[in-house]
Amino acid sequence: METRLGYCLFIIFSEWIRLFTLTSILGGTKAEVRCIPSCQPPLVTAFPRELSAQRLAHFGEAPAEESVGFNEGSPGAKPAARGDAKHSVAELPGSEESWSKVQLLQRGNKTSCLQKDALNGQQKLSQPEVLSRPSALSPKNVTETSGGGAKEDSFYGENGAQVDVTVKEGEDVASWGRSRRSAETWSGFRAEGGEEASFSDQEEFQLTSSTFALSGDTAHNQAMVHWSGQNSSVILMLTKYYDFNSGRVTESSLWRSTDYGTTYEKLNEKVGPKTILSYLYVSPNNKRKIMLLTDPEVESSLLISLDEGASYQKHSLAFDILSLLFHPEQEDWILAYSHDQKLYVSVEFGRRWQLVHDGVVPNRFYWSRLGLDKDQGMIHLEISVSDGRSQYITCKLQNCSDGNKGKPFPGFIIPNSLVVQDEYVFIQVPIGGQSVHYVSYKRNAFYPMKLPKYTLPKDLQIISTDDNQVVAAIQDWHQNDSYNLYMSESRGLLFTLMLENVVSSGGPEGNIMIDLYEVAGIKGVFLSNKVVENQVKTYITYNKGRDWHLLQAPTTDLQGNKVYCEQPFCSLHLHLHVSENPYTSGNIVSKDSAPGIIIASGVVGPELTGTNVSIFITSDAGNTWREVFQEEYSVFFLNQGGSLVAIRHTPLPIRHIWLSFDEGRNWDKYSFTSSPLYVDGVLGEPGEDTLIMTIFGHFSHRSEWQLVKIDFRSIFQHRCTSEDYLTWQLHSEGEVCIMGMKRIFQKLKANVRCVKARDQYISQMSDSCPCTEADFECDYGFERQIDGSCTPAFWFVPSAASRDCITGDSFLNTTGYRKALSNNCTEGTLLKYSPRRQKCPSQVPRGLQLFTSEGTLVATMGKNVTFLVFLEEGLGSTTSVTVDFGDGTAISYVNISSIDDGVKHVYSKVGIYQVSATASNTLGFDRVTLYLHVSCQLEQVQLSAPSVVVKNKAVNLTTVLRPGNVGTVIYYWWFDNKTEPVVTLDGAMSFIFSKEGSHSITVQASVGNTVHQDQMTVAVYDYFQSHVLAFSSNLDELNPGVSEWREDICRVVKTSMVQVTGISEDQLLVTVLPGLPTTAEVFIVPEKRSRDGATDEKWAHLDQLSQVLLSALNQDLIQFTLKPGVQVNVYATRLSPAPLVDSSDSGHSGTAIIMLVSVVLMGLAVFVIYKFKRKIPGINTYTVEQPDKEQEVIPTVTSIAVPNPEGDKLTSMDHVDVQLDSKSRGYLPSHTDIKLSDEAPHVF
Repeated sequence: METRLGYCLFIIFSEWIRLFTLTSILGGTKAEVRCIPSCQPPLVTAFPRELSAQRLAHFGEAPAEESVGFNEGSPGAKPAARGDAKHSVAELPGSEESWSKVQLLQRGNKTSCLQKDALNGQQKLSQPEVLSRPSALSPKNVTETSGGGAKEDSFYGENGAQVDVTVKEGEDVASWGRSRRSAETWSGFRAEGGEEASFSDQEEFQLTSSTFALSGDTAHNQAMVHWSGQNSSVILMLTKYYDFNSGRVTESSLWRSTDYGTTYEKLNEKVGPKTILSYLYVSPNNKRKIMLLTDPEVESSLLISLDEGASYQKHSLAFDILSLLFHPEQEDWILAYSHDQKLYVSVEFGRRWQLVHDGVVPNRFYWSRLGLDKDQGMIHLEISVSDGRSQYITCKLQNCSDGNKGKPFPGFIIPNSLVVQDEYVFIQVPIGGQSVHYVSYKRNAFYPMKLPKYTLPKDLQIISTDDNQVVAAIQDWHQNDSYNLYMSESRGLLFTLMLENVVSSGGPEGNIMIDLYEVAGIKGVFLSNKVVENQVKTYITYNKGRDWHLLQAPTTDLQGNKVYCEQPFCSLHLHLHVSENPYTSGNIVSKDSAPGIIIASGVVGPELTGTNVSIFITSDAGNTWREVFQEEYSVFFLNQGGSLVAIRHTPLPIRHIWLSFDEGRNWDKYSFTSSPLYVDGVLGEPGEDTLIMTIFGHFSHRSEWQLVKIDFRSIFQHRCTSEDYLTWQLHSEGEVCIMGMKRIFQKLKANVRCVKARDQYISQMSDSCPCTEADFECDYGFERQIDGSCTPAFWFVPSAASRDCITGDSFLNTTGYRKALSNNCTEGTLLKYSPRRQKCPSQVPRGLQLFTSEGTLVATMGKNVTFLVFLEEGLGSTTSVTVDFGDGTAISYVNISSIDDGVKHVYSKVGIYQVSATASNTLGFDRVTLYLHVSCQLEQVQLSAPSVVVKNKAVNLTTVLRPGNVGTVIYYWWFDNKTEPVVTLDGAMSFIFSKEGSHSITVQASVGNTVHQDQMTVAVYDYFQSHVLAFSSNLDELNPGVSEWREDICRVVKTSMVQVTGISEDQLLVTVLPGLPTTAEVFIVPEKRSRDGATDEKWAHLDQLSQVLLSALNQDLIQFTLKPGVQVNVYATRLSPAPLVDSSDSGHSGTAIIMLVSVVLMGLAVFVIYKFKRKIPGINTYTVEQPDKEQEVIPTVTSIAVPNPEGDKLTSMDHVDVQLDSKSRGYLPSHTDIKLSDEAPHVF
C-alpha cells in the first residue's frame, strides 16, 4: 500500500512539474478558442495581447467583391459604409419576431449565411462601406458583406478588442485569432519549436520582408486598414483605443504609407492633434476619396480627403451617423442614417447634407437601379406609420415632399419587410391576421408569392436573386432546426422544392444561418448540409439544385494510408458555417479566379461532427478531395489562386509560412521574419501584379503593433504565358454536360512559378449540349418521383388557366417540367419538355380575391380606401370586373388587368358596408364579398347617471359620444371592482344597485383602434329627498363650463348650507349640472348611523331637515362670494331634472293624471291656508309674491321613496316619474330656459 501510495505521489508531482513547465512556456495564461462564423470570408483577427496563445481562426481570402467586419454587437463597430451590393447581411437583436419576414441571404464569399433583418444592397455598420455602432464585445460578432467599395476586415486587438481591417477591392485577406485555448485541444500540439516538427527535414527559404512598428500605439486595441489598390502604393491605417467601461473611443492615430507598407507616417497633426477618429470610409467608385468619422462623444464631424489621405478637410455634422449607403455608380452620392431614424443625403461626398425623410425603418432604404427605376436619383424607403404598420414609398433624391412621393404598393406593410434586390422587390402584407409575402418583378405590380400548397411558412428568407431567379429558404410549420430550399421562375412568383431539411442554426447575434454554400468561379455548384435520419450529411449539386449527391471521401489520408469509406454509409462532410458552439471549427473558401479549387474543414465518416477535423482541398470542383492538414491551418490564395499560403494555428510566436505551387500537394517552408512573431492577422495587397502581403502582430504581449511587409515577387520567375497553363474539364461523376454545356477551364501547371495576369483564368466553353431530361426541373405543382419524372402533386389540378391569361391572350401550357434559367442546352428533348404556348381559352372566372390595401376591414370616413382585386383563373381580356362599394355606388372595368393599382373609394357616412367584387364573362361569374366598418375618430365619451339613487331600483345609465355618429361602437361597463365588464352595443343600459353606499361606474367606448373612457360615482340609499337649485344670473356670466369649476361651486354651496342650517355635511350632497343657466341639485340623505324607530319617523326627520333647508333658500340665506363685488344667491326650484329611476311602461300616463289632481288639491289647500292664516302640519306651499305685503314662503318638498302601507296608487316613486316626464315645467326659473348639457353631474 505504501509503495502504491508513493508511486501515486510521484506521478502527481511529475504531472505538476510538467504542467508548471508548460504554463511557463505559454506565459501562464488561460486558453479559450474563439471561432468566427464560416459564413464570413477569411478575416484578420487579433486577440488580447495578455494572451500568449494565438491561432489562425480562418483560412482563405476575401474576394475582391467582399468585405468582412463586425456587426452591431461588437464594440467599436459603428457605421460601416454600404455599397450597392447584390447580397448583404443585416443583424437583429437576439429577440426574434414570431411572424415571418421576407429576408436576404449574406452570401459574400458565396457562403450562404442567412441572417435576420436582411436588407438588399446595403452593408451593415462596422465596415468602411457601412458602419454600425456596436454595444458589447463578442469575438463571434462577425458580419460578412458583399459589394463594391471599401472593404473592412476586422480582427481583435489586445484586451479582446476588435481590430477592423479595411480592405479594398482585390485585396486578399486571411485571418486568424490569437485566442486562449487549452494546449491539449490542439491536434498534434507541440511545445516551443514544435511548429516546425512535421517539416523539419525540409529546406528553409527566405522571403523578402521589412518590419515597421507603430510607435506610441501600445495601448491601442483596435485598427482599421485600407489599401487603395489600383496600382497605388498607399496604405492607410487607423488605430484606436476603445474603452469598454465607457463604451467609446478615447485615443486614435492615423498612419499612412506610400511605399506598400515599408514605412508609415503618423498624420495626427494633419487631422488635428485633439481629434479622436472612430471610423474610416472609402468611396466604392473612387478609392482616392477617403472619409473619416470623429467620435460623436467629443465632436460630430467628418474629415474628407480627395487624394488618398494626403490632406483632409473638416466638416461639421448636425447629426450622428449610424450607417451609410454609397451610390453604386455616383461616387459623391451618399445616404446617411441617424440615430433618430432620419435619413439624410449628400451629393457632395459629405460636404453638405439634406434631410430626406424621418421615421425611416433602420436599414430599409435603397438606391434605385438604372434601367429598372425611372430615375437614377430615386430612393426606395420603408417608413414607419404607426405601431405595427409601415409603408413602402419612393421619392426623389433631393425632393421627398408628399407631392413627389410614390407608393408602389398602395397599402400598409409589415414592419422590416421591404427588400429591394436586383429586379425584385419583396414585402409582407397583413391579411386576415396572417403575413402574406408579395413580390414585384421589374418594378411592376405586386403579386402574392405562390408556394406549394400546404407549405405554411413560419419564416421565409430570400437567399439569392442571381441569374434572374429567386432562391428562398422556408421554415415550414413542422420544422424547428431546418429549412427547405425553394426555387422560382423568372418572375419570383411560382416556387418549387430545391432541397429539404437543410441544417439551420442560430448565428452569433441571434441571426439565422443556413448551411448552404455557393462555390465561387463555377455557376450552379452548391454545397449544403442536410439532415438525413437525424444525421447531418454534406451534399453537392452541379446543376443548381436539381440533383444532389454525397461527397466522395479521399482515397488516402495524409500519411498515404488507404481510406475505406463507402457511400451512402460513409462520405466526406464539410463545415459550411459556424455552429451554435463557438468552439467548433468550420470554414470553407473558394475564389472566382481559381475555379475548381475549394478548401474546407471537415471529417470523413457517417455524419458531420466537430471532432478530429482536418483540412481538405479539391481541384476539380468537388469530385475528388485530398487531405492536406490534420492540424489547424489557415490557408489563403496567392497570385490569383495560382499559389496557396498556409499559416499554422499555434499559441506560440512563429516566423515561418508555407507555400504550395501545386494545389496543396507539396508545401515549401519560408521564413518571413528573423524574430518569432505573435501573429494577429494577414492582409493581402489588392493589386494584381505586385505580390505583397502584410502580417500584423507583436513580438511580446506589451509591445506595439508590428507590421511585417512580405514581398513574394522574388520567388516568382516570370509572367505567365500560354505554355504555363493546362486545361481541365468540369464534370459531375463523369458527366461532362452540366447545365446544358461543357465547360473547360485553365489552370497553372504544377510547380510553375509565374505571375498570373487578371484575365488568364477565364473558362472556355464548348458547344452547348443537347437537352435531356436532366436539364429540366419540375414545374410548379409537380413533384419529382423516384424515377426522376415530374408528376402533379396530390393537391394540384393541372389546368389550362394561367396567370398570363389575366394580362394577355396566350400562355405557356406546362408539361410538368421547366428548363432551369441558367441552363444553356439546345435541341434534343427541348421540345418534349418545354411548355407550349397556347391561346388562352374562355373560362369561368375562379379564385377572385378582394381585400383592402391595409389588410383590415376598418376604414375612416372621408379618407380613401383602396380595394385590391386579384383573379386566380380566367381570361383577363374578356373578363369584366365590377366593384360595388355598398353605399349605392359601383364601378366597372372591362378587364381585370386595368386595376393592378387597386380601386379607391371615399365613404361620406359611417356604417357597415357590404363591398363586393364580381368577375364575369360569357361563361359565368365569380363573386366575393367583405363587410367594411367605416367610422370616424372618436374624441370623447361622457357618462350620464343620477348622483344619488334608490336601492333595488333600476337606474338609467347613458353615454354621449363626441362626435355623435362614429360608426359601430362597443361599450364596456364596469361596476365597482368587478373584473368582467358588461358588453353592449347600445350606449344606454339599466342597472340595479342592491347595496347602500358609494358605487363607481366606468364605461369604455371602443371604435376601431380607438378606446375612450369615462367614470363617475353614485350614492345609493333606501330613501332621500332632493331639490333643484337655481343661482342668480350673475353666476352664468362667469361659468367657464369646466368640471373643476362646478366642483368648486358645489363645495362652497354645501359649506354655506351647513353653516346656515346646521345640517350635518354628511347628509348633504350637492351637484352642479352642466349647461346654462347654471343649475344644481341638493340631496338630503339619511344619517350614516340610522335612527332607531319606524320608517315614518325617519322620513319625518328627513322632512324636517328639508323644510329647514328650503326655508333658508327662500329667505336668501344661502349665498357665497364668487369674487370681490360678485355675490351669488342660491334659490330653490320646484322640479328635479335628474333621471332618478326607471319607470314602467304604463306609469307615465297614470302618474300624470294623478299629478294634475294633486296640483288642483294643493291649490285649494294653499287658498284655504292663505285665507285663514294658519298652517296645516305636513303641507308646504309656495305663495305668489305680493308687492304690498310681506310674503310668507313655504316651499314644496319633493318626497322620495315614502312607504305606502295603504297601497295607494300614487306613490312617491310616481312623483319621481312625474318629474321625469315633466322637465319642461319649472318654477324660479322655468325649466324651458335651462339648457342641460349631456355631461355627467359632479357630486360634492
